[in-house]
Amino acid sequence: MIVYIAYPTSLALKSANAIQTYTTLRELRARRPDTLAIIPRWGREPSRFAELGARHLPRPAIGKLSRLHKSTLLYYLEHSAFALMTAALLAPRAREIEAVYVRQVICAAWWAGVYGPLLGVPVIYEAHDLESRNPSRAKEPWAEGLLHLIDRVALTRSDAVVSLTDDFRRLLGAISWRRREDVFVVPDAYDERLFAPQDRLACRADLGLPADAPVIAYAGMTFAHRWLDGLVDAAASLAEQLPGLTLLLVGGRDAEREALRRQAEGLGMALWQGDGPPPAGARATLGLFGPRPQAEVLGYLGAADVLAIPDTVTDVTASPLKLFEYMALGQPIVLPDMPALAEIVPPQLSYTFARRDPAGLRAALAAALGTGSDAMNSAARRGLALDHTYGRRAERILDVVERVSGRASPSLIHS
Repeated sequence: MIVYIAYPTSLALKSANAIQTYTTLRELRARRPDTLAIIPRWGREPSRFAELGARHLPRPAIGKLSRLHKSTLLYYLEHSAFALMTAALLAPRAREIEAVYVRQVICAAWWAGVYGPLLGVPVIYEAHDLESRNPSRAKEPWAEGLLHLIDRVALTRSDAVVSLTDDFRRLLGAISWRRREDVFVVPDAYDERLFAPQDRLACRADLGLPADAPVIAYAGMTFAHRWLDGLVDAAASLAEQLPGLTLLLVGGRDAEREALRRQAEGLGMALWQGDGPPPAGARATLGLFGPRPQAEVLGYLGAADVLAIPDTVTDVTASPLKLFEYMALGQPIVLPDMPALAEIVPPQLSYTFARRDPAGLRAALAAALGTGSDAMNSAARRGLALDHTYGRRAERILDVVERVSGRASPSLIHS
């Protein structure tokens, strides 16, 4: 039996974290039906994970107290309580467990440092970054040492680490926390059941967009830390040479979209929010749309000439879901020049710019919009995407499980 412990931020799949967790689990269970997923749930909250046979434990919900006292430390307590609950549930069945696969850092630290050794169960930690660099980490000055301890225990005491990128694997070697052979690269993925090349003209017709207008698109659950304001600035300035340019932004939270709406108005861009046809004759238009089901998002992306990633939240662990979805669609992709992203899309198949460089972003967008026929590169991007389906991701994870399940203890380098 494989145990998959996760703490998705939305049981209704309204976050990238939840989508990745759900779809990975779906494919794991298709290949290993004995995979037991353990997910927290508040009360009788509806959960898409129930479809996959996940075992729901009561969410401790200590983090809700942050409404009274804002501190991430309350969430650390909540995750610690949940880790203890999972250990209590699994203790009677410890001998049946091939490996515990954990993708939440606090749970991983407890399982790697305490529960795994106590129960004699191998622990695999899927690391998405160092907690000490997490924008949502505990900010209390005294907590800096705690953050280092969490990272160190989760990353050095686990039997193996799964990294989203080789860049992060190199970092762990550089700080002498893990040997290269103890870290397995398993990138993010896309859902091949949804994402495939679209008929651009048909997508534009459905949205009411002109067939010949230059269109850039971005889609994401949230816009925070992703430099969407830089993308809006770049689109507004490009309209001087590409009149009629339309930028489509899909997703984000209400406050994020409102800030971008005010910015676009200040730049003289027309606003389109889907409440009628797009503005006619505008020099530049910002299409601003709230969260949509993935099947609808596909239509907005399919209508675009260029798909953009202005920035990522993380650095050496950057592996955004949208990158794989963009690749599967085939259009030209504009993205920051970052080693973690170049691992997935080589420079010759993308248009890159120095991170947070406004002039560089404008130049990359202009070059991508001027490509004309891009059939050969489009086919190459789609071909690369085929190695990054969720099915392939599940197979890579199962390979890691097979490699570590027979080990008695991790092979580590200590500083």
